[in-house]
Amino acid sequence: MFLSTGLGVAQAAPCSDTSGQFESWKPQMAAEAAAMGVGPRGIDALMGTSYSRATIAADRNQKSFKYSLDKFLQVRGADTIIAQGRKKKARNPDFYAALERQYGVPAGVLLAIHGMETGFGGFMGDTNVVSAIATLAYDCRRSDFFTPHLIAALKLVDQGTITPASVGAKHGELGHTQFLPGNALAYGVDGDGDGRVDLSGVTDAMASTAHYLAQKGWQPGLGYQEGEPNFAVIEEWNAATVYQQAIALMAARIDR
Repeated sequence: MFLSTGLGVAQAAPCSDTSGQFESWKPQMAAEAAAMGVGPRGIDALMGTSYSRATIAADRNQKSFKYSLDKFLQVRGADTIIAQGRKKKARNPDFYAALERQYGVPAGVLLAIHGMETGFGGFMGDTNVVSAIATLAYDCRRSDFFTPHLIAALKLVDQGTITPASVGAKHGELGHTQFLPGNALAYGVDGDGDGRVDLSGVTDAMASTAHYLAQKGWQPGLGYQEGEPNFAVIEEWNAATVYQQAIALMAARIDR
């Protein structure tokens, strides 16, 4: 999910449109990260990163968001997500009811996001998280956006929430619902009570997703289709209109 964070934007080391200066950029970025409170483990993780060509290729090729809504739903397998979402809700109704009581967010919304983001955990990514985020912070296209997420990723390493070897999606998104590191740091919660936030676990991921939506202003009991109060909160999850519409439509069908 592509979101703003409350971390502010660091004055990033000089960006580049090619990989050539990445190694010389890392120590400059490391000095800035240390000044922003990143500790030794996070700095070591940054210095161990590699330029991710797979991340750059993915960032330049986001075609599906240009589809019509009908085409997008077809391509993303909406009917399958809805059917699987209904089964998951039926198998564990108490879990989703508890989340709704605590955060106000209905099961359908959480399950639609879960299905859309990773196929209910079927594929949570194959790209090194810290390298992906470092590459995007270094790349000039959206350096200001991704630099705070890089700082957050390094702080997550410091905390032990992720490791330098953790993998996620091509833009460094983590876990079942694909939190960017800044949002994992700000909104991640320990849903299963084991003392740590682990977004690769369903319980923590679902609780963190509900917490994020609640913190963004979800109003319990109100609608979430276009024109209804909670659609504005779905807009906070992903910047693409077609994605927002798909979540709302699938969620309503899951919750029928």
